[in-house]
Amino acid sequence: MNDKQRPDSRPHHGTRSAAPRPTSVSARLGRLQFHESGKFRVLQLSDIQDGPNISGDTIRLITAAVDAARPDIVIFTGNQIAGYDKAYAATFRKRAWRTPLDRFRQNEASGEQIEHTRDLVRRSISTILEPLIERGIPWAVTYGNHDSQCGLSREEMDAIYRESPGCLNAESTASRPDLPRTRPDSGLPDQRIYPCEAGTLALPVMDVERKRTVLALAVLDSGSYARSGGYGAPSQAALKFLDLMPDVLHTRMMVFQHFPIPQYYRLLKSVPPNAAHAVEGYRVFSGHSYVLDEDKTLPGSYLGEGVSCPDVDSGEYAILAKDNRYFAVAAGHDHRNGFAGEVDGMLMVASPTCGFGSYGPAPARVAARLFEFDIRHPYHPRTQLLEFGDLVGKPNSHKTYTFAISSEADQLDESMNLLRKPGLLGRLRRALRKK
Repeated sequence: MNDKQRPDSRPHHGTRSAAPRPTSVSARLGRLQFHESGKFRVLQLSDIQDGPNISGDTIRLITAAVDAARPDIVIFTGNQIAGYDKAYAATFRKRAWRTPLDRFRQNEASGEQIEHTRDLVRRSISTILEPLIERGIPWAVTYGNHDSQCGLSREEMDAIYRESPGCLNAESTASRPDLPRTRPDSGLPDQRIYPCEAGTLALPVMDVERKRTVLALAVLDSGSYARSGGYGAPSQAALKFLDLMPDVLHTRMMVFQHFPIPQYYRLLKSVPPNAAHAVEGYRVFSGHSYVLDEDKTLPGSYLGEGVSCPDVDSGEYAILAKDNRYFAVAAGHDHRNGFAGEVDGMLMVASPTCGFGSYGPAPARVAARLFEFDIRHPYHPRTQLLEFGDLVGKPNSHKTYTFAISSEADQLDESMNLLRKPGLLGRLRRALRKK
């Protein structure tokens, strides 16, 4: 099976039938595993963050990205739903715990209004999943700080996601996360799934002969808001799950989550406020200005805003760094940040928004992120941003929401090209800059 071949089918909007021959090589094989080519691919989609009427440009990007990348699996890293959208006003909850105002609104909300919200969320989910379902690409999902603001819990949203083909979010088993489950309708009938809580699960990836687990992907719900202010943290059950799974699966792992952790600031360096491209840190890091540390980050990385991590270190990094059991962590949340670098041998990745429903970088830089793993060195994945300008062209949306990106323009052509089209990305970027 040649995993570089393009699919013959193209999307037919409005249909929900899966493609007869899945784009995902793993889906053809029934389990997440490396290909005969020695490769395995993951596409990260972060911060769609839109109301019920998903931007057409967002769907154009998702469609183009999955066609170009041909991923084995897509992982959504939170804030798919803009829970603050006016469409959810009747059931809106600002925080997961209910304030007096939220309680008043919640008491006002009738069963009919809650069901209406559920239908709207279902419509959003159906829209963003359509390109994946049509191509037979399996996927997993976690949550961010805005998803549950619509008034539905993580568990309720997980149940809605499970209604769609390709979903790898099995029902949670927090009491026995070491017991695997399967989901035959995921397109991966032989895939072992280790669920902990809604939005938290682990997925082993096998070698081509299915004789050993080469690596595993952890999908982590990194929380919403902290009662003390700022952003929250993973639950204690989720942190225990992270600590447990490398020993259960006997392999090294990579984590996909919504919030970056405070250690991301170790990829930055402090500079005077008037330094070129400097941005101010967030909350406990405020009062200091930062730029990317070029000695630690990959070419093509950019910093467009302070890293919006939780105020308090939850202990997650200590778990990830323990005994070299985790080799990478990828986060979203900061819509204008697109960088990757290493701290103590740990790859830390910040991915920008892939959506056009909220703030972000210049439209051409809105992106999905591709990770390509090689069986010869599986714990050193290559990564590339698949940007709207390169894959699609000019957006149809004229919404004014963009901000400048803090990076050197001449770094743009230095990023790697995992799509194996030498020179194409550079030519497209140069053409866009001239327009």
